[in-house]
Amino acid sequence: MKFRRSTPLKGEITVPGDKSISHRSVMLGAISKGTTSITNFLEGADCLSTIDCFRKMGIEVERKPEEILIHGKGLHGLLAPSDTLDVGNSGTTVRLLSGLLAGQTFQSTLTGDDSIQKRPMKRIITPLTAMGGEIKSIRDNDCVPLQIQGRPLKGIHYDSPVSSAQVKSCVLLAGLYADGPTSITEPYVSRNHSELMLRSFGASVTSKDTTVTIEPEPELTGQKVIMPGDISSAAYFIAAGLLVPGSEILIKNVGTNPTRDGILRVCRQMGADIQLLDQKEHCQEPAADILVRYSSLKGTEIHGELIPTLIDELPVIAVMAAFAEGTTVIRDAQELKVKESNRLDIMVHHLQAMGADVTPTEDGMIIRGGTPLHGATLDSHLDHRIAMSFAVASLAAQGETEITRADCVNISYPRFYEDLQSLQY
Repeated sequence: MKFRRSTPLKGEITVPGDKSISHRSVMLGAISKGTTSITNFLEGADCLSTIDCFRKMGIEVERKPEEILIHGKGLHGLLAPSDTLDVGNSGTTVRLLSGLLAGQTFQSTLTGDDSIQKRPMKRIITPLTAMGGEIKSIRDNDCVPLQIQGRPLKGIHYDSPVSSAQVKSCVLLAGLYADGPTSITEPYVSRNHSELMLRSFGASVTSKDTTVTIEPEPELTGQKVIMPGDISSAAYFIAAGLLVPGSEILIKNVGTNPTRDGILRVCRQMGADIQLLDQKEHCQEPAADILVRYSSLKGTEIHGELIPTLIDELPVIAVMAAFAEGTTVIRDAQELKVKESNRLDIMVHHLQAMGADVTPTEDGMIIRGGTPLHGATLDSHLDHRIAMSFAVASLAAQGETEITRADCVNISYPRFYEDLQSLQY
């Protein structure tokens, strides 16, 4: 894909349904009694991998034009999979599904693409093993492929060394099958979609400070899930609206869960003109329309408990920082090294290739903004968030930018380039 400096971006846009909630709605629908109806489901490659895995375990999934129907079989209704479970590129699928599979009565094998086979799985192997689970890295490198032999599980309290919604959710889902309460404590609160959805389906989940506890063997019942737009997808249009002079964009029905809205807080710290309109709530998940206008941004500091609320948005935040006046410091972001790519290294390299003044640090970067950026040829590294972030950067840079292997956006936002083009006049 090739991009050039853009004219003002104007108009309304609706981004795809939330990726995190889409995954969880399929999983909880499958282990609930009755039918779960999902509206605005994200039809991206990652979420389709989750559907495929559950079909292989005997769950009927109907894909209709307006909704997805999950015909659940209850907490103990999953069948031994008919084949190896292929999670594709989805870290959410492999980590959350491992928690569910640990408490089953059958054996299963999880695999995925080259990228997923490099991502760290010890972070879930450790707590699942402590619960009595039998989970083995087939290549003995703490990565996928994983072989899981279902076992009776025991309730534990786990102190997680990382703030990760995937680790937390894995432990909570395993806790559904334990012999007593299961709890997990994080350094900071990570996104809480699992807790909210588990409660809405009928589980007993309590939260206090950074600790979440779940009671075992609940009666889960299928629900109607109305998906808000994914704030991680909206982030690219928020950034584009702020960076391209003369722009004004209305992004409709975006999820604004306070464990996910860190980008809005950072934008306000940077002096952005952003308004939330028509605020509402579905299934305990808040949403709003986001109105964004071009703004002169200033540098800021991003670290600590703010990081888990914007971990997926940090690449596009780094792009905004490169155009802002002053210095932006990002710390405590070492988790970006183990995403779909090493996003810290790639962001630094690509921003420097466009002329930005960026210094890498052990757990983040220092960006001295305000230097005019120019076009470059950049590899996505098959990371959808890298591709979308630099598509945005190119709209405010001089000259032409080419992004190679740009179709990786299909993982989370198949129509991203078309939607971006629709705002250009």
